[in-house]
Amino acid sequence: MIDSVLDSLSARLGDLLLNNGLFVATAESCTGGGVAEIITRTPGSSGWFERGFVSYSNTSKHELLGIGTGMLEKYGAVSREVAEAMVSGAIKNSHAQTGLAITGIAGPAGGSDEKPAGTVWIAWQIKNNDPVCKHFLFHGDRKQVRMQACQEALQGLINLLS
Repeated sequence: MIDSVLDSLSARLGDLLLNNGLFVATAESCTGGGVAEIITRTPGSSGWFERGFVSYSNTSKHELLGIGTGMLEKYGAVSREVAEAMVSGAIKNSHAQTGLAITGIAGPAGGSDEKPAGTVWIAWQIKNNDPVCKHFLFHGDRKQVRMQACQEALQGLINLLS
């Protein structure tokens, strides 16, 4: 069921991007490339998916997306500030005009009182515009948290482009 929902969202996103002559880049941490996988199983996605960054470690966030180590130390990898920097870095380091970024704690471990497992920040951006970012607290096991994050990421970019 969830796969059909995700496939439908990916197809809708693809139609929007194709109709506007745009490409998307993704920057993913806790989803480990899940959005890129969903997108690339959509027929014709090579016409609108530019590239995906899997920046799981703080080092990769710095090296691939240009996020300053000071920002990571100050706010933590799971924060609005880092999600916004990730999406901006994805666009800057690609040929895409739109982007989405996901950072979070999929669980079951790794959470804290301040940032429990299921805490996810998702950011979306259209080139030359400020990023839009939203905080989520998803429930379920690791796979469920990751799938909910992928679904919200796709839906959020659809909403931004509509």
